[in-house]
Amino acid sequence: MAARPDSIDEASRVSSRIILGDCIAEMEAMPAKSVDLIFADPPYNLQLNGDLFRPEGSRVDAVDNDWDKFDTFGAYDNFTCRWLSAARRILKDDGTIWVIGSYHNIFRVGTVLQDLGFWILNDIVWRKTNPMPNFKGTRFTNAHETMIWCSKSEKARYTFNYHALKMMNDDVQMRSDWTIPICTGGERVKVGGVKAHPTQKPEALLYRVMMAASNPGDVVLDPFLGSGTTGAMAKMLGRSFIGIDREQAYIEVAEKRIAETTPLPADAMQITRGKRQAPRVAFGTLVEAGLILPGQELVDTARRYRARVRADGSLAFRGDAGSIHQMGAAAQGAPSCNGWTFWHMERGGTLEPIDTVREAYRRDTAA
Repeated sequence: MAARPDSIDEASRVSSRIILGDCIAEMEAMPAKSVDLIFADPPYNLQLNGDLFRPEGSRVDAVDNDWDKFDTFGAYDNFTCRWLSAARRILKDDGTIWVIGSYHNIFRVGTVLQDLGFWILNDIVWRKTNPMPNFKGTRFTNAHETMIWCSKSEKARYTFNYHALKMMNDDVQMRSDWTIPICTGGERVKVGGVKAHPTQKPEALLYRVMMAASNPGDVVLDPFLGSGTTGAMAKMLGRSFIGIDREQAYIEVAEKRIAETTPLPADAMQITRGKRQAPRVAFGTLVEAGLILPGQELVDTARRYRARVRADGSLAFRGDAGSIHQMGAAAQGAPSCNGWTFWHMERGGTLEPIDTVREAYRRDTAA
């Protein structure tokens, strides 16, 4: 397995693997703790009894494949426990897993996830803007599916690109109900005019999952590859990808689809990050870089308090000395203080927080 790239440019060139085989056996053969993100779209066990017809008599192209059929709920639970156990072993301690399903299976899957020690972070409702109607007229139209997002443990330090998701949502916090249309038109993969896979997921759904919970260069695994949506989005976003499926026909469809996908340029894969995710810069670093000079005077916004910068990056204030945070707290008689926003420097007749110098340094050193 390839090591994680050191740069976003390298991430755009990472390789992917598509495997024909049983997902449980293949995952059991993989190295432990080698995957950053798992997206799983397992069989739903729809329990269909016979064909389904529209009111005018035409047959509905529903999921009636052998891979979706299990003799009993117990058999399905056993299968779910086995593949999730294999997935847990190969997931990194800071990785996450997303499992999608319908009301037929998602509650059973959720129970197994918790029984195996996964920690549920969210359940995400994928609300379909164009769902298939209920042709019998005996139930509500089934207009959503549910994704369960889990870390390996309650205290795991997992990836969540909160600020990027907020930016995608017009600077509003992303909610747990996602309104995305099902695959139609040109996005629907077909072979000989027939749907290549009955439960193909929309690219927008996988795009959002990967933007939320992974970074360029991360290893993404889909143990139920199907038509290859996860692989296509992983390649486009610069993630390494492993896909597994036991059906040769699906493998061929996915291989072609992924091969035709073009990765985004490296600069386009940059995302918005919060200050906590930014590289740490010490105040002393700005002093030694000559961006803030020893002897320079710093003040608060009202110019009530004045401190002087010392050569080691400490501040001298009223006969005492300490960090920008300690001296800011001392000036206010407060238990703590964010010195980056409290202290200001005079520039061109106006006051500017020293945090602007830090941000400029980050931009310059990242370029």
